[in-house]
Amino acid sequence: MDRQAVMEQGLTQPLVAPSLSPAARRRQLKEKAIAGFITLMAFTGIAALILILIFVAKEALALFTQAEARHEASLSKMFLPQEVPPGRPPFRWQPVSKIPKVSMIPLFVGTLKTTVVSMLVAVPLGVFGALFAAEFAPRRLRELLKPVIELLAGIPSVVLGFFALMVMSTVIKDVFAFDRPLNAMVAGLGLALAIVPVIFTVSEDALTAVPRSYREASLALGATPWETAWKVVLPAAAPGILAACVLGFGRAIGETMIVLMASGNADVISWSLGDSARSLSATIAAEMGEVVVGSPHYSLLFFIGVQLFLFTFVLNLLASTWTRRVVKKLTGGAA
Repeated sequence: MDRQAVMEQGLTQPLVAPSLSPAARRRQLKEKAIAGFITLMAFTGIAALILILIFVAKEALALFTQAEARHEASLSKMFLPQEVPPGRPPFRWQPVSKIPKVSMIPLFVGTLKTTVVSMLVAVPLGVFGALFAAEFAPRRLRELLKPVIELLAGIPSVVLGFFALMVMSTVIKDVFAFDRPLNAMVAGLGLALAIVPVIFTVSEDALTAVPRSYREASLALGATPWETAWKVVLPAAAPGILAACVLGFGRAIGETMIVLMASGNADVISWSLGDSARSLSATIAAEMGEVVVGSPHYSLLFFIGVQLFLFTFVLNLLASTWTRRVVKKLTGGAA
């Protein structure tokens, strides 16, 4: 048999995989076990989230399936003005009174006021603080500034609420001459202390992730460092900054103890920041411990939880859509 025939015969023979050593087999099994464990943990988290949503929705569903609950807490009573004697507000939250009043409007107004105040304070502080730390702060100052701000995230919300109740309420009442020491302004500023670290940390990471070539190109064209930071780095990090703001908003709208302790918890429909307010999350915390299980009031509190989930879900959806558009614009339509 000539050389060519031998080569052709060798090419047609099946390739046999080399046998693995015992150590390699153990390493391979170990890697598969680790990968399986990580996958299991991921699906466990997703399953836990789904089960929580199912439980909350199931408890709130009684408002629409039970006749007593529909009579006491119908959608019209929750969202439309009610007939009341002259001089009394048509929107009230008194679910345990002789004639239950379950209007959600005061809760929406209170939640909106405290959240807007907190975002108006926390977003500029967090974003511009992150911009300073990422672009202008010396290295030693940056290494000190970031841990100190992030340390606020470790303070329990009840401690921040106690600080707002005992210290901030008196100062703000004297400075703005409010009639009530506990009001939407105090609660909003207390919430701002809680969400500034979230916005700062995520924004600083987004700004640091902007490629250095962007800065160098801007400076080479004659822009100043401030112009580069404001017109180049900040827009390039816009998706990450938006994510920081969304996380901060979610923390503010769902925060309980600070609002419960510092807002006054009055179901007042007023756009004045000096008036007391009552938020959705604080209402759940204040009333869930004393509510009768299975009552219309019980289902109503779970329905408030469903609304909070819908608010954050819609906000995240809108933010995700806007982020994709910004990324597509920055990449020239390649996304």
